[in-house]
Amino acid sequence: MNSEAEIRDIFDHLKKLIMINDEMGIDLPPIPSEALNYLEDGIPAYQGKKKRADNLTSLEALRASIGDCQRCKLHRGRNNLVFGEGSPHAKLVFVGEGPGREEDIIGRPFVGEAGKLLTRIIENGMGLTREAVYICNVVKCRPPGNRDPESDEIETCLPFLKQQLGIIKPEVICILGRIAGQALLGGDFKITHKRGVWHSYMDIPVMPTYHPAYIIRNPSRERELKGQVWEDIKKIMKHLGLPQSP
Repeated sequence: MNSEAEIRDIFDHLKKLIMINDEMGIDLPPIPSEALNYLEDGIPAYQGKKKRADNLTSLEALRASIGDCQRCKLHRGRNNLVFGEGSPHAKLVFVGEGPGREEDIIGRPFVGEAGKLLTRIIENGMGLTREAVYICNVVKCRPPGNRDPESDEIETCLPFLKQQLGIIKPEVICILGRIAGQALLGGDFKITHKRGVWHSYMDIPVMPTYHPAYIIRNPSRERELKGQVWEDIKKIMKHLGLPQSP
């Protein structure tokens, strides 16, 4: 690809991000006027007027604003967009990487085998219900073959996750796995090194732990991994003031 084509691709990607941020009322970073003039060309809906978050103060409004999303290539192979589910007033939000096959078919997050394990952690371990927490993913559409979401897909979808968290205002975010950790805490995030340690995202305390699917894929380490996840979950319970069995 020549330099002119590369520059064109960069500007096309910036156009997409501007449209998403404008829809959500997120202020743009400083952009030179010459570049902004170019970017505005071909974005007729963008006139520098923010559709402020006043009409995006509920999860329902946010979901409606996303619509039949075709902002990245993941829409091509999906059956259902998986927005998230749970209490809009949840004190705890679980964030995974993306929907799997079962989630894509049903349109709900964490309903496969990994979801069943997460539900047991929430209900049997924490003494809560799925309805009392909020569960979502970094990307809303299933990556083909359950591959890792690519950086451009994450960049396109991340503003929606930020808006979800801004609406819910949880007391704790529980990151599930490496991909979600890298998306929220930086590309150098390593789940084996950073799990069990408090971090922060959007000024919200964050506890990373292993993704339930990772436990399922490593049956020889199941007891060890479940023990580590439980230690992480107990830290969340302590932070939230939830009773713990001795």
